[in-house]
Amino acid sequence: MSAVIANNTYWMNNMSNPKIWTHKGTFLLAAVGSAVGLGNLWRFPYLAGENGGGAFILVYALTIAAVGIPILIAETLLGRASRKSPIMGMKDLISANNSHPAWKTIGWMGALAAFIILSFYSVIAGWAIHYSGLMFSGSLSGASAEVISSGFDELLASPGLLVLYHSIFMGVSILIVGMGIHKGIENGLRFMMPALFIILMVVVIYGAIEGDLSAALNFLFTFNIEDLSLEGWLDAMGQSFFTLSLGMGAIMAYGAYMSPESSLTRTAISIAIVDTLIALLAGVAIFSLVFGQGLEAGQGPGLMFVTLPLAFADLPGGGMLGGVFFVLVIGAALTSAISLVEPVAGYFIEQFKISRPKAVALMGGGCWLLGLLTVFSFNIWSSGTITHDLFGKSPFDVLEFMTNIMMPLGGVLIALFVGWSLSRDMVKAQMMTTAIWLSCWQVLVRYIAPTAVTFVFLRTLLPEGTGYYLPTLGAVVIVASFAIPHKFRSQD
Repeated sequence: MSAVIANNTYWMNNMSNPKIWTHKGTFLLAAVGSAVGLGNLWRFPYLAGENGGGAFILVYALTIAAVGIPILIAETLLGRASRKSPIMGMKDLISANNSHPAWKTIGWMGALAAFIILSFYSVIAGWAIHYSGLMFSGSLSGASAEVISSGFDELLASPGLLVLYHSIFMGVSILIVGMGIHKGIENGLRFMMPALFIILMVVVIYGAIEGDLSAALNFLFTFNIEDLSLEGWLDAMGQSFFTLSLGMGAIMAYGAYMSPESSLTRTAISIAIVDTLIALLAGVAIFSLVFGQGLEAGQGPGLMFVTLPLAFADLPGGGMLGGVFFVLVIGAALTSAISLVEPVAGYFIEQFKISRPKAVALMGGGCWLLGLLTVFSFNIWSSGTITHDLFGKSPFDVLEFMTNIMMPLGGVLIALFVGWSLSRDMVKAQMMTTAIWLSCWQVLVRYIAPTAVTFVFLRTLLPEGTGYYLPTLGAVVIVASFAIPHKFRSQD
């Protein structure tokens, strides 16, 4: 009984913390802003089209309901229950619940993942700055495929330009977060998110008029179950996790400012729906233009910085609309970037009692320096580095691989900690929902979601050709190793 009273007292004390969003809907904007990034624009639409269209989207919807949303609720719950940065918040929650100190890994891993991701995300976002300038200036109007392709190669081969754009993007991100929770992040998101949606709709309408809308709709939405392989299922499962910015501290950091009256479940579902809608609209816009010009569908940087500029090059008003599109790309990247600054900056503020501008500058400066590894990976360090000798990868590839490990691992730990280690009273106080949904959600967050993410995680780590049996067995064993002891403990 004393533990229940302590947990409830702890939660009530944190409710009095004045650092919450001014408006209840801001967390939705913030989380959507964090989730909507380059992956929505250059990965999800292509995956959908190549893996059965509507069949892939159906599987994606099922996996996001069973995996993404439960973990999103769990990570938000941790932030709101602690009212602190991920690192300090986990420390307090562990103390309040008498949990094992090893759970602190969640906070530290999330903050480290955010730090590393921002370092290379800023460099890649800088490419969009370069292309927005080229589009608005008309430099690419009527350009051939060879000119556009070689132009992208020349950009990557120029460390000076990459550092310049990296510096600009990082500087803007630091400026917004350094202005504060309300004046900086909140006001920025309340302007940027509606503006990005308007820009997206303008590009969709332009693509429908000047491109091949029917081909894009057929590519994305025709239900072709025969084209959906098991690998497509795995892609859908992985996308349902990564698209929501889980496991990197951003959602936990934003959750710390969430209103205590807001529903975690309704908000999480809204975030998933809006994020998916934006990804699909982006796909309609992009592939209408691509197919309208008789180009091949693709994904990644090649789609964004070679295929799309080529599509815009021969379209009426393509330079102006291309520039507007790349402003959309910059904005989507920026809303994600500012969410990555907050987990580490919040820790500096709480642990070292320094001002927000200093904490944000320290975080941003470190990220800027680490980002130089990515800059030089595309040119002067493209080969012959220590990482090439040890892993056969560039420094950028190593950083990306590290985050591809930390994010799913962090998500699994979040699910298991909230599902098994956090007191039921604290969970009930935060969830504020019916007993039936609470029980359903706990089944998902204790068993289904961590098993699915662990399976995808192990598939990433194990050598190609390993098959599905070993990662399946490993995922079941890992989740069971948490579940069985807690089950016996609850019976004692």
